[in-house]
This record gives sequence, C-alpha cells and structure tokens, in this order.
Amino acid sequence: MDAGDFEARQREREWFHGLTVPPGAWTVLRVDGRGFSKFTEARFEKPFDPRFADCMAETASALLSEFASPYVYTESDEISLVLAPSADLFGRGVEKLVSISAGVASAAFTHAAGVPAHFDGRVWLGTSADDVVDYFSWRQADAARCALNGWCYWILRKAGKSATEAGAVLDGASVSEKNELLFAHGVNFAEVPAWQRRGVGLYWESRERTGFDPVREVEVSATRRRVRVDRELPMKDEYRTFLGELLQPIGSGSRRTV
Repeated sequence: MDAGDFEARQREREWFHGLTVPPGAWTVLRVDGRGFSKFTEARFEKPFDPRFADCMAETASALLSEFASPYVYTESDEISLVLAPSADLFGRGVEKLVSISAGVASAAFTHAAGVPAHFDGRVWLGTSADDVVDYFSWRQADAARCALNGWCYWILRKAGKSATEAGAVLDGASVSEKNELLFAHGVNFAEVPAWQRRGVGLYWESRERTGFDPVREVEVSATRRRVRVDRELPMKDEYRTFLGELLQPIGSGSRRTV
C-alpha cells in the first residue's frame, strides 16, 4: 500500500478536525471543573473557600494571557473567556480551542492548588457584542442562583441534616424563602462577599508608571498593561453597561495568530 494513500485515508477519519469557528463570530470558551463537587468537598471549606476562589482566579488569569482574551469571568468551578471576532487562534479550529483551553485550565489549577485537577471545555458562538453581554449576564445570574443555593444547602448540612434532607428542604423553595432560611441562621445574603454572589472578572487595564532615565537623568513615564482581578463586579444593568463598554472597541481589534 502506498504510504501517502494510507496516511490520507487515516486523516480522513479525523471527522471533526476540520470543524472551525465561523470567521467574524464572537467566541466564548467555557471550561468546567470535572468532578469538582466531590473534589472541592474533600479539600476546601463550604460553601465558599477563598483559597479555592484564588485558585480559580489564577487559572482564569492563565487563560486570559494564553488566549489574549479581553475578558474572562469565573464563578463556582467554571471559567468563561471571550475571543474577539478578529481572533484567529489555531486557525479557529474547534478541537484545538476546546482541548487547549481545558488543558491550560487543568495545568494552571493543578499548579495553583497543588493537587491534580481536570477541566472540560465547550464553545459558545455569538454574532454581536450584545450576544456576548447576554451570555455573561446569564452566567452571572447563574452565579447568584448557585451562591444562594450553596449557602442554604451547607447551612442545613452543618445544622445536622443529611444531603437528602437538605435537598428536600430546598426543593421548590422560592428565593425569598431561601433568604429567610439564611437569615434565621444569622446570614444576610445581601452582605455575603460580592465575589460569591457575582463572580470574578479579569480584564486588562493600563497604568501609568513613573521611572528615572539614568542616561538623561530625568523622570519618565510609561504605560504598562496588567491584569485586573475584579471581585466587586456590578450587577444586572450596570454589569451589562460595563461589559458593553469593555467590548465595544474590540470588534475591530488586531488579529493574533499561533
């Protein structure tokens, strides 16, 4: 058998290798911790552990830098990063984008936490910046819902109820009833740290720094870009406005290839 023909036949079986993100589409890559319910219960405090949140923020920062993303958002055990329409990373190959984002997240979290951890990934597509704003608004709403449920569940568990009993109490309970449950146990959900209820956003910011030029013996200023980890994100309409302003100039940004 001709070696070239044999290789071509094998390549043809890589059915999904040619699947790409459409040119000009807004892309969000979302990675989720695999089996993190048991993983975190065995290693971190519940319902929220600042150490775990720091590990997730460090992982999100690694993704922000690796993919040159304008915005990355993390809540619970998930991270979402947006790619501009002009991005051409890995030829926009879906397999590459998903596998590498999950790989970077797994490696970064493992390094931060000191124990092996795994993430899976997926791709979301939008046609406009407004679609992206809708996406992140959806994830922030999920963060608030999960935070409320998590606080209630672990308050009940720590009060002596089993997992089944705690789940039964919360099943069908309204938001106001859950808030009342927490209040009865001394927790005002509105005063829970914002990063627990709203998630954490990471984005680039420019800072002016003043230095000294020893050759000319004068003070000079330079603009430096750094990652901002925002644990006090706005909510609802204010969050949408914030995202819109952040994304507005990006659609016509420069291309970056790998």
